[in-house]
Amino acid sequence: MKTGRRHWATDLKGSTVLVTGGGGLIGSRIATLLRELGARPLSLCRRDAYPAFVYRELFGVDENDPDVLTGDISDARLVRHAVEQSDYVIHAAALADVAACTREPSAAIAGNIMGTQTLLDAVAASDRIRRFCFVSSASVYGNGLRGEPACAETRTMRQLLESVYGRMPAVFSEYDRLHPLSVYANSKLWGEFETALSLRPVGASFVILRYFSVYGEPQIVKQGSHSWVVAWFAARAAIGLPLHLNGGGHQVRDLVHVDDIAEGTIRALIAPRAHGETINIGTGKPTMIRTVAELTAEHFPDVKTLQTPMPPGDPEGGYAATGHMLTTLNWVPQVSVADGVARYAAWLKQTPQAVPAWLRQPTAA
Repeated sequence: MKTGRRHWATDLKGSTVLVTGGGGLIGSRIATLLRELGARPLSLCRRDAYPAFVYRELFGVDENDPDVLTGDISDARLVRHAVEQSDYVIHAAALADVAACTREPSAAIAGNIMGTQTLLDAVAASDRIRRFCFVSSASVYGNGLRGEPACAETRTMRQLLESVYGRMPAVFSEYDRLHPLSVYANSKLWGEFETALSLRPVGASFVILRYFSVYGEPQIVKQGSHSWVVAWFAARAAIGLPLHLNGGGHQVRDLVHVDDIAEGTIRALIAPRAHGETINIGTGKPTMIRTVAELTAEHFPDVKTLQTPMPPGDPEGGYAATGHMLTTLNWVPQVSVADGVARYAAWLKQTPQAVPAWLRQPTAA
């Protein structure tokens, strides 16, 4: 345990934290950090989104660990059993693929809405849970509003972006009007409201986190998805395929490394000022998709780019207003995009099996 930078979480030592979606990229990283902090992570996950070796070899999830529960959050009995053992709950389970939610809205409703309600019912009935953390998404903002940038660095970036494609990126504040543009985003917005409606009347503490674009090793791509741009670009570049710039690559994302996501989430779980709050977890820095392609090319010099159509439900995007995060958590993310892309590229070169077989087929080009 790295005590020098973990003193902020001493209250977690000896506690049990239920992490739904604990077998996925984000959930497994949160579970790892919880162990470092002296807490017991209790992971609940279906473990059916990836091949078995991904969970075992890449995410480090041991299916034989008694603290790894395999099942669905719609299983009320299993959920009650998990909640009864826990002091905190981090609800990260979701059908988080925008394209998959668009193709199968009923699956998004079953997992992201009905499953969330099953969990909320169990938490509301418990007198043990100290705080419930609902993982939401910046996608609830849609294309957002365009306010004035707060610092000179951001003003320079926005001027550059405007010169490239004639507009300035949106900055998303927790107090903005929300306009979800996809099934996935709509399901997350429902979860935000339902969390408050279910837990506030019974006096249960909760916090809502809006993650911006999560990336970082060992994230891997899913067939038919257009999310996770760093993983997509690096995987394609590694096997000599062109990088697809949907809509020209002018979309803006606030890319947050999974290490920062894990720490920000756990900080929100215990920060006194986070009670009842909705908090952005982002860097506060806009990055164009084109820029990600350029950063990827630094590590795969022969890669080429290809202009492709904008997929349905893919927002123009923006970046996080981070003032509220700083005030409530006394923290900001640490990993820069350049460093994060470099780390991912290095990891992928050392882990070639992370490039899925279907991507290597001729039709993938």
